[in-house]
Amino acid sequence: LIMTLEDDLTTAAATGNAAAVEYLLETGAHVNGLNRFGRTALQVMMMGSLSVAQTLLKHGADPNVRDRSTGATPLHDAVRTGFVDTARLLIEFQADPNLRDNKNLRPIDIAKLGGHEEVFAFLETE
Repeated sequence: LIMTLEDDLTTAAATGNAAAVEYLLETGAHVNGLNRFGRTALQVMMMGSLSVAQTLLKHGADPNVRDRSTGATPLHDAVRTGFVDTARLLIEFQADPNLRDNKNLRPIDIAKLGGHEEVFAFLETE
């Protein structure tokens, strides 16, 4: 199996390695490119890693990219895991808080169901 720059980029994002993410983007990795599993770096990034999220978003990562099987966006994922700072950053970079996943759930619905009160309160104001 041939590893691509996008495979390396998603691995760096998933492990929270912001320096490697920056380096790979500067050396030609496509910020919205798909890895061998059909996912972008923003979709697989370590949700608690704001530096990785900032780097990807500043380089033009699509904050509204959807998971092929669930329809979830990175905002859905950040909310599901309770990362309010990541959710805030995604919205700052134009993530749409009204997009619904394949279960017809918006990020705010997921925050409520998951008991993530801080994220829910933030999304209520958006």
